[in-house]
Amino acid sequence: MLVLRRLLLSMMLLSVPVSETAAHSLRAPRDTSGISIPSLSHGQMEVVARHRDEIHALASWVAVKDTEIRTLLAFSRTQFARCLWGLMPFSIQDEASPMNECSHAYLAADRAMLVRMRDLPFWQDRSRSLFDAVDKEMVEEGASLVLCIFSATDFNTASPVGPDWHDFVEHRPSLIVIVLAGGTMMAVMALGAWMIFRRPRLMAA
Repeated sequence: MLVLRRLLLSMMLLSVPVSETAAHSLRAPRDTSGISIPSLSHGQMEVVARHRDEIHALASWVAVKDTEIRTLLAFSRTQFARCLWGLMPFSIQDEASPMNECSHAYLAADRAMLVRMRDLPFWQDRSRSLFDAVDKEMVEEGASLVLCIFSATDFNTASPVGPDWHDFVEHRPSLIVIVLAGGTMMAVMALGAWMIFRRPRLMAA
């Protein structure tokens, strides 16, 4: 049911025009008044994504004591929602996905949190252990060498990044999900209408 609600909300978001979006191009932060977030490579984001739940669990504790972690955590959660909660297929793996840049943004924030938590005096054993585990995987997989067009993109907590809406038509996996979500929404609406109009007849009978 939660997935269905998110798919329906995704359809509503897709219907909102976003005039400032350029077709799959690099977009520098428009507002740099927030916390600057270093870029991460395409390979690094896949490693960070596997540990995202652990990073957020630890960050939720540290956020109570550190303003920067609190800001980065809020930004990451906002970005994840803007990326439609990861419901779109290949949003992380496929550079051509309209969700790839915004996925870079929230995962870059996750890595920035991990780096900062390593140096903070809170739950150091756990934070350093998690940092070492992520760092080891990156080295073993040569994650820094796997690049894409967004690997050099820096982000800022004052400038959330939205999906590249123009690319939905060209990215077949995303287009299929949108079509299915639209069909599901229409089916739900049709079923609701049928039940509303059928009920008076049943009561009359």
